[in-house]
Amino acid sequence: MTRSRSILLPITLALLVMAPRDGWAASTHLPRSTPERQGVPPGALLAFVDALDRMDQVHSVMVVRHGHVVAEGWWGPHDAATPHELYSLSKSFTSTAVGLAVAEGLLAIDDPVLRHFPGDAPESPGPNLKAMRVRDLLTMSTGHQDEPPVAPSLVSARSFLAHPVPHKPGTHFKYNTPATFLQSALVQQASGETTAEFLEPRLFRPLGITGARWDTNFQGISLGGYGLRLKTEDIAKFGQLLLQRGRWDGRRVLPEGWVREATSRQVSNGSNPDSDWEQGYGFQFWRCRHGAYRGDGAFGQYCVVLPDQDAVIAITSGVNDMAGQLNHLWTTLLPAFARGPLKADAPMRTRLERRLLGLQVPVTRGNPTSPSSPDVLGRTYRFETNVAGLESLRLEDAGTEGWVLTRTISGRNELLRCGHGRWSTGTGHLGDTPRGPTRPLGEESLAASAAWTSDDTWTVKICALGTPFQTTHTLRFQGTEVQVATRTQVRFGAAPVGPLSGRR
Repeated sequence: MTRSRSILLPITLALLVMAPRDGWAASTHLPRSTPERQGVPPGALLAFVDALDRMDQVHSVMVVRHGHVVAEGWWGPHDAATPHELYSLSKSFTSTAVGLAVAEGLLAIDDPVLRHFPGDAPESPGPNLKAMRVRDLLTMSTGHQDEPPVAPSLVSARSFLAHPVPHKPGTHFKYNTPATFLQSALVQQASGETTAEFLEPRLFRPLGITGARWDTNFQGISLGGYGLRLKTEDIAKFGQLLLQRGRWDGRRVLPEGWVREATSRQVSNGSNPDSDWEQGYGFQFWRCRHGAYRGDGAFGQYCVVLPDQDAVIAITSGVNDMAGQLNHLWTTLLPAFARGPLKADAPMRTRLERRLLGLQVPVTRGNPTSPSSPDVLGRTYRFETNVAGLESLRLEDAGTEGWVLTRTISGRNELLRCGHGRWSTGTGHLGDTPRGPTRPLGEESLAASAAWTSDDTWTVKICALGTPFQTTHTLRFQGTEVQVATRTQVRFGAAPVGPLSGRR
């Protein structure tokens, strides 16, 4: 039997027991349990949370064991209700849409890619492009040496197919976000729905996932490789569905054969036994050490599935050290999973619960006032043309509420409330955008915390809620001038050049 038939057979059989799309009564939340009942020591969970907290910009964590949430926490100002940018964790959802499309007979993974996009193909496609299959898109082995254009304003089936393919497809692993976009375009071409729309009745609704949002390219096609926003518990539900081999509430949502193939090692992506990025790659899933697999996204968006431990870990964050996050999981939590229930440890469990309730992204530390305040507050400072688009700023005292920072950025006036010793929330623009080409600058939900960090320096941290991004602006006042230095927690691309100088 050929490889394509071997995977299609279990998928086809699974169709016989696939649940109807209507009539789902999925619960909104996963069941909760004490850690001990599910064989997890609360002390190990506390050590894991403490380790994540030391990374400074983890936003949420949820640990699921035997289908029950045993620990969950959000670092304020981030919260459980706000969908978070998943970046490349979106890829695992896109491949799931492909699997469902295959199960419905809309396409096959060994179809030549060009068969589905005849109108977007180059006039004279080369032999490697002709040989590229849907399978090669799924396994990041399209034959590209360099990644095609990825920005929403550029990526399309036409731009992807026009890119050089110097390697024989299936022989060269190259992480390739536009290849995931093409999977999304395939789903839309085959079904007449965007990937987001396609997944709504087939995945999101059965799992009780609401409020999912997926950015599109200039043609209205879900970006596929990034752009999906989900809540932390939605990520955990997805992992639990995979752990249960595609079944949910006793009904089949995904074909078991597809789950097995998608999360198995399909291609090699390196040989370092100590790296979680070189254990093999499936259909838009990474293999991990310790028999685990995962979907992940830039700056620490994780859905980690541990089949041997019957556990799922969901994380959202804004960190650079993604390997460090996984290492904390392997060293503090993995060894602690027990085979059966544990004796209740009420004191340690109370410590864990209090810790989870008190999590917070560090606020700006400093004083509520300064000798410079009378000469600075209420003054407008104007800036020469600059790359950040900052035209003017004005700082005013808001009493016990902290401060109000009024900025003009690229012709837009905005008012930002900045708490002292706490986070104040509102809407606005992050200012310097660290997102790179993958997302345009726009208004969003922000939280700000500020303080006088010296007599002449006022510092504000601004979090873009539901994203990995935080910027810190340091305003140093000297006479009639102000210098504004900006630092970003994480970013795509180079940092902005030097401080900006303004004059009142």
